[in-house]
Amino acid sequence: MKQRGRHRRRSRSRALRAALTGAALALTGAATMISASQATVAGDPGALKPLAATDALRLTEHRVPEPWLDRLSAAMGGPVGADTVLGSADHTLRDAADCTAGEREALPVSPAATRAYCWDAEDTRGWRPGAVTTSGDAGEDGRWGSHRVVLSAWSRDAGTPGGGLARVSFVDADDPGRLAYASALLAVPVDGGRDYRALASPVSGMVWYRDKLLVTTGAGDRDALYVYDLDRVQRATADADAVGRVPGGWAAYGHRYVLPAVASYRLADTPDAARPAALSLDRGTVPAGLVASEYVPADADRPTRLWRYALGTDPARTGLPAADSAGHVDAREAYESDAAEVVGVLAHRPAGAGHTDWYLDRPAGDRGGHGTLWRQDAEGARTAECGADGSRQCWSGPPGSLSYQAGTGEVWSQSGRVLFALPLTSMDEALG
Repeated sequence: MKQRGRHRRRSRSRALRAALTGAALALTGAATMISASQATVAGDPGALKPLAATDALRLTEHRVPEPWLDRLSAAMGGPVGADTVLGSADHTLRDAADCTAGEREALPVSPAATRAYCWDAEDTRGWRPGAVTTSGDAGEDGRWGSHRVVLSAWSRDAGTPGGGLARVSFVDADDPGRLAYASALLAVPVDGGRDYRALASPVSGMVWYRDKLLVTTGAGDRDALYVYDLDRVQRATADADAVGRVPGGWAAYGHRYVLPAVASYRLADTPDAARPAALSLDRGTVPAGLVASEYVPADADRPTRLWRYALGTDPARTGLPAADSAGHVDAREAYESDAAEVVGVLAHRPAGAGHTDWYLDRPAGDRGGHGTLWRQDAEGARTAECGADGSRQCWSGPPGSLSYQAGTGEVWSQSGRVLFALPLTSMDEALG
């Protein structure tokens, strides 16, 4: 049985590599056919420019009172934790060999993904994919307990059936040949912890640090970030298309689990307040840093701000950004970039280097097809080229958030309904 199991895994691995290689070759061929006008994208963003860490980058912390959380937890039967969610995973992702040709079109052309998976189409119908983070962010050993985990955010737009919702899918990634997942609805406690409401916002940025999950919010929310405790997952008791307390129990719009927020971070009260749109974790600083970028439209005629908050080291505040006695969280460093419409950000200091590389991905200038990936620092910017005409539209389409898993050296991202990973070294090789 073991021999046959290894043979099947080797066969699947060969099929996966063939599928990814075939997809990359096909997309490279397609890129070759793109005309110069079709391949037009925003120009070279040039070098990063240091920026003073002003009050516009300040966040103010608001903790959900502990009695609220305890009251809600007791009423719902006590927390079950992330391990319970993983243990009940009843949806599977298809690996690249089983994805459709249309799904694989979302994969990067250069550099090519080395692992790719497609989501359960029925389970994700009506949901829009968002940010990705992994247990490589949560702990230095790359695991949550004994598991390797990928977290993927999804949202339903307000105005659609079941709109104004956000959820996180917990993916059990222990077996690279079979990824399974279950989802928890994101919520915010209200009425003193006697009820909860949905987090009515898309999640474009997300970082899992220690036992906390930090997620971004959209422009309609005064709070820029919400924080969730992975040890406080609660079980919903009513299967209803509602959120919160309902006759006979607790509902999470049909989900079995709900995750209530434990804190939020409010934007500065200034007209130029910077709203984080993309997030990632940088373990190359001491203490570790929460890296953020804002989303600036291409026609806004102003630079994009990139900045870093320090994450706290106080055991009483595990997983939270470092704040002063007034609850203020100030940026430790900041830059301006001429790259517009940034949707993913990553900061990484190469071993032995005296500088930090910033990786930014953005959509194509014509809003269609593949996006672009840039590596930027104080000296300049580099991007990949693909196809005979030197198109820069080589990254995923549409591009998404970036999450670096230090233990494996991989970067995870999500494009449409495709989840994929590739080595950071291959990104640097493609970027030159």
